[in-house]
Amino acid sequence: MLPNTGKLAGCTLFITGASRGIGKAIALKAARDGANIVIAAKTTQAHPKLPGTIYTAAEEIEAVGGKALPCVVDVRDEQQISDAVEKAVQKFGGIDVLVNNASAISLTNTLETPTKRVDLMMSVNTRGTYLTSKACIPYLKKSKIAHILNLSPPLNLNPIWFKQHCAYTIAKYGMSMCVLGMAEEFKGEIAVNALWPKTAIHTAAMDMLGGSGIESQCRKADIIADAAYSIFSKPKSFTGNFIIDENLLKEEGIKNFDVYAVKPGHPLLPDFFVDEYPELVTKEVEKQQVRTWTSGIQKEKVLSSNQFAGKRSDAAPPAKDWKQYLQQPKLAAGAVEETFKILKTALSEDIVKATQAVYMFELSGEDGGTWYLDLKNNGGTAGSGHPSEPVDVVMTMTTSDFVKMFSAI
Repeated sequence: MLPNTGKLAGCTLFITGASRGIGKAIALKAARDGANIVIAAKTTQAHPKLPGTIYTAAEEIEAVGGKALPCVVDVRDEQQISDAVEKAVQKFGGIDVLVNNASAISLTNTLETPTKRVDLMMSVNTRGTYLTSKACIPYLKKSKIAHILNLSPPLNLNPIWFKQHCAYTIAKYGMSMCVLGMAEEFKGEIAVNALWPKTAIHTAAMDMLGGSGIESQCRKADIIADAAYSIFSKPKSFTGNFIIDENLLKEEGIKNFDVYAVKPGHPLLPDFFVDEYPELVTKEVEKQQVRTWTSGIQKEKVLSSNQFAGKRSDAAPPAKDWKQYLQQPKLAAGAVEETFKILKTALSEDIVKATQAVYMFELSGEDGGTWYLDLKNNGGTAGSGHPSEPVDVVMTMTTSDFVKMFSAI
């Protein structure tokens, strides 16, 4: 892990959504330097499934050497933002770093996303980030450090990232567009950057949404905290960047990333918006049905009765190849055996290397039974019955749902 150097001692960080999860991890990392942390979040009473409040976070921050100011802030409320900024300046004398971490998520398609949920995501993610930045900028301009960091993804216009959750993607990309615009607008005065994880991050929210066992496929929030800490040490000229946590930490000399894994050695879920293997995809467009399947598998690993479409990486072709991809024939519904025949012909060592997991399917309905797909050993294999190697993931579904998943329906 990245060691603390004391460089943030006496600095004031205004962090939205800092009562738990990634926001709190960033706060604790800075607090170990002796930083001042403004905890701008809504939670004043612990949620039954989401422990942590602005007050318990303040206690943890002060226990590791920082100073804390808990403020009740719903980033949809401009007055609450302004009041918290004013309190921060009164207590600590200014603001040196803003972390826009608060976010709302609904991984639902267009017809299944209520207008109320659309408004929530737009208001928290895009509007909340914009308003909080606007309120902090006058004070950030006076700081020698002056960083805005948005927890938002690179602006990847691959259609696969819009297809299943258009509203969420628009709302998150709104945060990223704030980076694009403000970095240019305040160049030389404030560094404005985005930070995004390469893999799924384990938080209490992920536990609640992802279901039992999801944590083994995640990294700890410490990796985001270390990457943020690295960014804050950079000059104001380091601006307008869309940073992936692992890539930055490799530049910092970190080589052992198992220290960040909840379960070292276990396959990790890649995060949204990151095209993990672009060269592989470009070379193997003809195998896109397997690529789509791989993304579906990653989704189903955290899906519990369609409650939550989990973090995934769709190894999808670049934009110029999408017409060809979308015109590929769909698999016939119910043809489980035929599906496995197609999968067998498309398997390769590259796909195995990219996936590293053994899947077993318990299918009900016509052509059901037990089937497996080994994407962990040698060049991969598939068939009926039980696999010869230990199973990483067991999936139970109807044959109809199974075929739909492989057909990218």
